[in-house]
Amino acid sequence: MRGPALSSLALSAAEEDGFQPPTISETHLPEIFPWMAEWGTGFGKNMLMAILAVLLIWWLFSAGIRKQALVPGRGQFLAEGAYAFVRNTIGRDILGDKHFKPWIPLLFTVFFFVLFNNLFGAIPGLQMPTFSHAGPAYAMAALVWITWVVLGFKLHGAKFMKLMTVPSGVPKPLLIILTPLEFLSNFVIRPLTHSLRLMAVMLAGHIIVMLCGSGAEFLITQQEGVLNTGLGIAILLGSVPLYFLELIMMVLQAFVFALLTAIYIQGSIEADAH
Repeated sequence: MRGPALSSLALSAAEEDGFQPPTISETHLPEIFPWMAEWGTGFGKNMLMAILAVLLIWWLFSAGIRKQALVPGRGQFLAEGAYAFVRNTIGRDILGDKHFKPWIPLLFTVFFFVLFNNLFGAIPGLQMPTFSHAGPAYAMAALVWITWVVLGFKLHGAKFMKLMTVPSGVPKPLLIILTPLEFLSNFVIRPLTHSLRLMAVMLAGHIIVMLCGSGAEFLITQQEGVLNTGLGIAILLGSVPLYFLELIMMVLQAFVFALLTAIYIQGSIEADAH
């Protein structure tokens, strides 16, 4: 009964020209170049921002390391510090001194690509995190999933499947239950949670921004009275700390995504360590 009741209230509000909160469908902007209209897809804002992120990363780090001075300037210092953060905090600390070096380019790319696309949601005019949509998040998680699965089979052969699905030291009767669960956990649930965690946080932040903006606009421009105007202004002021909280979550989610990437790769490398 709750669902129909809420739907009736929303319809009544719409008929009375009341406040109409933004919906998830409104986050899907029209495609810039729709080439498969029947499937509702094409070249859209998300794809444009993904390309923009690649260009910005290339330009910023190329400019930062162009001079390569012994005493680094501000740009070189920031570029080297960013690289060192990924290299040491994510790469070496997770993969270990023996294995981390070949994976630094991947981890560096994953971290900064996700970070830049997340930060687009905090820039006026762009105001949409690329990964607030499931498609880009699924694509990133799929690339990581393919990487660690292929690596596992390359290092361990067919034994990798057993290492990832058959727990050691478990009584054989329990393996009937645990083996399918381990398979689902490692090969199905892991990539889904890797992507949906990022998408859900970015989408939630984006919806909050839309809700605050539309609610404040409705109270200030479409409602009469000092109280409604003051409430609208209060919502705008209250959205400021939410904005900075969203910034923190954008950086944190990029770090978590890259960190999990390193953990999954480390799991493939040392699958038979036990």
